[in-house]
Amino acid sequence: MKIICIGKNYADHIAEMESKYDKVTSDPIIFLKPDTALLKDNAPFYLPDFSQEVHHELEMTIKISREGKFIEETFAHKYYDEVGLGVDFTARDLQAKLKQNSHPWDLAKGFNGAAPVSHFLPKTNFSDLQQLNFRLEVNETVRQQGNTQLMIHKIDAIIAYVSRFFTLKKGDILFTGTPAGVAAVKAGDRLVAYLEEEKMLDFEVK
Repeated sequence: MKIICIGKNYADHIAEMESKYDKVTSDPIIFLKPDTALLKDNAPFYLPDFSQEVHHELEMTIKISREGKFIEETFAHKYYDEVGLGVDFTARDLQAKLKQNSHPWDLAKGFNGAAPVSHFLPKTNFSDLQQLNFRLEVNETVRQQGNTQLMIHKIDAIIAYVSRFFTLKKGDILFTGTPAGVAAVKAGDRLVAYLEEEKMLDFEVK
């Protein structure tokens, strides 16, 4: 099982991070998390001892339902049946250090427990997956909110692009990018996430 993540897929997040990205000419930014990053069933997230600045990044997730490679965008919708939410935890201080040295930043994104994932819902529950609201509350305060309409690279286009490089397999999870509002978490925080008005995640930081 692979966890495939998309970076810089919402313009407001690109702006808040003061990043350079041409959404017209740039391909999707892809990175992976190992399966050991997966955190399920609202298990608590334990802050790692190697970072003093772990940020939450709420994202809509897609679960791949069948194997495929070199998938045409027109047929990409046939390769997933369920959607959910996930948090891409990022050790921001470690990521900055790695970037400064021109090193890959896998360690800052792929550490144990860095990918809490909700339960999944049938995509048929929704009339349009590119018109979904989602939000993250931290200690009952809304911290992030977005709508999938604002994705730079849409779901089917992402699947087509990724499948040129990686064979997608049943059970793979795709994180589709985060909107603005990312911020550090601390021990004792409670994170609750909603897809439309359905509660999808509810867990504590320790």
